[in-house]
This record gives sequence, C-alpha cells and structure tokens, in this order.
Amino acid sequence: MLDFRTMRHELAETYDLAPNPELAEEMKDLYAKMDRVVSPPDWAVAAPYVRAINRLKKEKNAVILAHNYMTPDIYHGVADFVGDSLQLAIKATEVEADTIVQCGVHFMAETSKILNPSKTVLIPDMEAGCSLANSIGAAGIEQMRAQYPGAPVVTYVNTTAEEKAHSDICCTSSNAAAIVRALPEDTVIMAPDQYLAQNVARQVPEKKIVWWNGACVVHERFTAQDLKDYRNWNPDTTIIAHPECPPEVVDESDFSGSTSGIINYVREHKPSQALLVTECSMASNISDELPEVDFVGPCNMCPFMKKITLEKILWSLHAGVDEVEVEPDVAEKARVAVQRMIDLSRELGI
Repeated sequence: MLDFRTMRHELAETYDLAPNPELAEEMKDLYAKMDRVVSPPDWAVAAPYVRAINRLKKEKNAVILAHNYMTPDIYHGVADFVGDSLQLAIKATEVEADTIVQCGVHFMAETSKILNPSKTVLIPDMEAGCSLANSIGAAGIEQMRAQYPGAPVVTYVNTTAEEKAHSDICCTSSNAAAIVRALPEDTVIMAPDQYLAQNVARQVPEKKIVWWNGACVVHERFTAQDLKDYRNWNPDTTIIAHPECPPEVVDESDFSGSTSGIINYVREHKPSQALLVTECSMASNISDELPEVDFVGPCNMCPFMKKITLEKILWSLHAGVDEVEVEPDVAEKARVAVQRMIDLSRELGI
C-alpha cells in the first residue's frame, strides 16, 4: 500500500509541483486537447506533474501505455500510446524503452510483463484491480474444463496471469467474436465475462458458447430501462454500448463495440449527440477532438482505473515502484495464450 505522506514529501522536495498558471499557459497546446473537460484551474494543478513526468520518462527511457479509461490529464498529457486492451497488448510487444509504465489495471501490467519479461513494468497503484479478473481464478477455469471436456477456453484479457496460463487463447472485446468463430471446436468456454460471452454467442450462433458468471462492475450496472428512458426523453441521441453490458442493454443501443470500436464509430459518424454506455472517461478523452458531438450521460466510473493518477505515475517513475512480476512458469504458459490472440488477430486482420 502506498505511503502517501512519504510519497508527497519526497516529490515536493524533488519537483516544483505547486499549481502554476504560467506553466499551464506555456503548455497550452497540450491543454487544447482537453479544455472542454478540464477547467483552467485544474490544468494549472496538473501541468507541473505533466511536465515532471514527461521529463522523467526521457531520463529513465520509459514509455507510458494508457488505457482509454484513464482521465484526460493522463490520456492527453503523459501517455505515449493509448488504446484498448488489444491495442495496448500489441504495443507492449513493440516498445523499445527499458521501462513500461502501465496506466490501467493490474492485469494489463501483467500482460505487458508477460510479453516483455526482460523489461521493467511498473503500475502506479498495485491496488488497481478488476472485478472481472477477481471473479474466477484458475480453479474456476479448471472447473469449466471438467464440465465441458475438450472445449477450448477463451479467456478475456481482463484476467490474471495465472488465469491466462490456464486458458488456450485470450480475447478482447474487439476480437472475441472473430476468435471464437475461428476456433475449430463446436463448443467454446468463455470466461469470466458472462455478458461478453452472451453477446458473442448471438454473433456466432453456429457455436455452443458456455460461460462463467463474472461481470464488469462498470458495465453490469446499466439497464435497458435506463436507455429506453433516455431515448424517450431525447430520441435524437445515438446510443453506443460496450459488449460487457448485458445483451438487453446492447439491444437498446444503436451500436456496440470495444473501447476502440466506440471511439472509431464516433469519429466516423460524428452524431450530434452521443451517449456512451461505458466508463466515463471515454467521452472526456475524445470530446475536444470532436467539438461537433455533444456527449451526454449517463456513464459509470471505474473505481479501479481511477486509482491511477498523475501523482502516482510521477512517484512510480521517480522511485521505481511498483514493479510487476510474474512467475516464469506462469508467464511462459500465459504468453502462449496472449501471443496466440495477437497472432490470430493479425491473421484475421482485426
């Protein structure tokens, strides 16, 4: 657990982190990417951290991989690469820096370490977990195997390294249907997200898909009635849902896709009003890029993703904490499942 008193004292002794309107003005080009959603006073607070992090990255030959659910100050201010789980997994195989700072949740950092065993992988908060990754365990996967002998296990990337090591191939929300469709077996086990599995089952009716009853704490809270009520109130709004939502929620939407799929859809179609049925930072991170789109609620905040802050990123780089390690035998087995996903995704042109 982070010692905030020690962290803040040492950072204050080393860096000038006082709110700085003059520096904020100097960094106005970065601010222009987020000024619709970050107030000038908040940017004056964030700018010293952004400057310190970007300088420290160069000194330590580090790169920051940030998920689409990061806040705008991280997403636009310090990230070198942004994307969904698949995009970040692929990027993790390509980076040349000595250190990867994973701005996301713990399983993402594990994935980067699995794919880069010789690199240092840091996560700014070890407690940035995931409700899905915590829902099954390796024993749960083996339970499913025993129940459906011979069926391959397609494990969502939102799982621990140990869980990946017990699977045959991984998937993300952007490639799940294509991967399941490409497998030769008629019965496929998907774990741990029951709603992603149910949505994939409707896209791939030729397969028998069975699933574990896990769910994302963000997406399971949306209901079809929420969307019906919102559409009745404002019928011109385009509703876009993540496939981790229950199928009845997806049915009420105009489009369903992964985080990258959602972003690409909004960029291409530029609806006058868009309701993103997913994590709140998704809309915030693209709102300045798309001023013609009015992003409206509701959205749900991920309590795990929001554990990652500029202050913790700076501390992680400064102190070299917290480093993510994966046992070599677990990493070797998990690497097979993750790499098989990446290779098949490239083969399928995803």
